[in-house]
Amino acid sequence: MANQLAPFPLTERSVHLCVDVQRIFSADGLWPSPWMERVLPVITALTRLHPERSVFTRFIPPERPEQMPGMWQRYYTRWRAATRAHLDLRLLDLMPPLAALCPPATVIDKSRYSGFAEPRLLAHLQERQADALIVSGSETDVCVLATVLGAVDIGYRVIVVRDALCSSSDEGHDMLMRLYHTRFSEQIETADAETILSRWQ
Repeated sequence: MANQLAPFPLTERSVHLCVDVQRIFSADGLWPSPWMERVLPVITALTRLHPERSVFTRFIPPERPEQMPGMWQRYYTRWRAATRAHLDLRLLDLMPPLAALCPPATVIDKSRYSGFAEPRLLAHLQERQADALIVSGSETDVCVLATVLGAVDIGYRVIVVRDALCSSSDEGHDMLMRLYHTRFSEQIETADAETILSRWQ
């Protein structure tokens, strides 16, 4: 797919929002995303360009299923091994190349798929007067999707970095990229990391 980057500048108020690139989603984790090792150098390069303008979310499960509302209890009953009572908590850490950049990068924990389910994320972006979100992370068709749609609802300029995303489903990833291009082309831009790195100075 060709880049769909609008002819507007990326500025000092543009923020790299990286969703859930944690050890739990790596090959060593409970929910492995096979591509993570491939996209990690790309995400690291995006972060190193302006680490102080990067925000990482971390998906943090509850200690026990009953601490969550509604259908989340059923989910974590199925995935009890992912609750903090059973999980090796080191798996919740960011992948080491990204953890090494915090600070100056910011880390915000969340308990739902969307980063915007955690009020602190929006408050942080408003405080820094963010004018665009450059989105990378895991997984394309779950937490990244929920976060991207949350950003669209709020009204942010959203740029999805297509070679800085990973999923455990090739089919899900491909469907989402087609969806962004065909159904959300006015609100979601897509570009490769090389283009972002050349434009965001």
